[in-house]
Amino acid sequence: MEPYLYGQEEGVHVFDLAKTKEALEAALTFLTQASSEGKVIVIVGTKKQAKEKVKEVALAAQVPYVSERWLGGTLTNFEQIKKSLLRLKELKEKTAAGEFAKFTKKERLLIERDIARMEKLLGGISALSERPQVLFIVDTHKEFSAVKEAGREGITIVGIVDSNSDPTPIDYPIPMNDDAQKALEYVLELVKEAILLGNKSQSKKFAKEEAGEKEKAENK
Repeated sequence: MEPYLYGQEEGVHVFDLAKTKEALEAALTFLTQASSEGKVIVIVGTKKQAKEKVKEVALAAQVPYVSERWLGGTLTNFEQIKKSLLRLKELKEKTAAGEFAKFTKKERLLIERDIARMEKLLGGISALSERPQVLFIVDTHKEFSAVKEAGREGITIVGIVDSNSDPTPIDYPIPMNDDAQKALEYVLELVKEAILLGNKSQSKKFAKEEAGEKEKAENK
């Protein structure tokens, strides 16, 4: 992380804010481009300071997220994850349809607990039907498993890297203090805006293409 650091004050590393700004702008530009191309972006952040904001931002940007715990194999064993997601969906549908009404109270309680557990761990990625193309990771040091899996699968990583992190495997590192809650919330808001900007661009592109196809059909 030395290239991103200005120095130390009382034993605390101080980031070179000019480099942080430059890196953040590059990361946001990439996220907008990826979103406009329809790439699947997953936001990952399980640390206490960020988890609620991660969920809020992901829901607003309509992208999958992981805010509780990264499950090993989420990327490298995605077919198994898909099976778990399908099971969760089926259990929820059967519950809503009253198919477990004939079960005993204890059996229903076990099913409800199973659904709650799976919802907590997998609910944020329940809409995933394929491996994502991009991960945005809060605290790449803490989420080293996600970084490792993404690297194996060739998935682009945009990540917040603190002074204790290794920026080498991160495609778009954002050097900053990942324990500062207000700073994290600010960056996550910018991430949301970048993704939404890309979504808007993609919608305009589709609308333009549809209009062009309609015009061609009418001129035939």
